[in-house]
This record gives sequence, C-alpha cells and structure tokens, in this order.
Amino acid sequence: MVIFIILTAFVCSNSSGTGELDVHSTGNPDAKEILTLDPEADIFQFEGVIYKTGIDWVEELTLTKGEQVGEIKKRSDTDTNFENEMSNKLPVGAKIFSTIEKEGPILLVESEGEILKYYAIVEG
Repeated sequence: MVIFIILTAFVCSNSSGTGELDVHSTGNPDAKEILTLDPEADIFQFEGVIYKTGIDWVEELTLTKGEQVGEIKKRSDTDTNFENEMSNKLPVGAKIFSTIEKEGPILLVESEGEILKYYAIVEG
C-alpha cells in the first residue's frame, strides 16, 4: 500500500505531461568552461579534474609537499580540449605533488623552483 502511494505521488508530480521523467545531470567544469569564465586562468587537468591556481583562500594555506603524483606532459595556450596532465601555462615537465595536510582537493606543482597551489574545480 505504501509503495502504491509513493509511486502514485511520483507519477502525479511529473509536470511534463508526457509521462517521461526529465533528468538533468551535471558534471565537473571542463577547461573550456573555466577559460570562458576566466580567460587568464592558470589551469591543468589531472585525473579528469581541472585544477586552478590563484584562489585567495588556498594561497593563504600553509601546505607541505607530499609524494609526486604526476607531471605536466603537454601544454597548450589555445586548445581548450584538455587531457590529463595538460596545462595552459605550466611548462612540460613541471612536477605535480599531493599535500601532506590533505586540506581538500589541492595539488602542489613545482615549476621553475617555485611551489604553486592548485585547487580542484568540482561541481557541488
């Protein structure tokens, strides 16, 4: 009886009138979306996620370099169809590290003797 009531409420609440359920899915933003909003953004892609530097509150964190998890293998300042370990500003060969503190989805990149902090841009 309870299942019947729940199913009836669900079917009746479908406002499209077609009997079909509209499903909208969202995913993490890609390089094209990020660069459309901020053409000067310094980004790279790692494990399917775009990471961005220059985020004020992330820059204020004190973080320690953990183990190396990757490196930049491709650079393009014109292509917005990114693949993993691709950057628009970092040089090829820049090393990507985890953080010991695990302060969220943050990776460190060692480039030209400098440590840069990159935050994962994820939906949610």
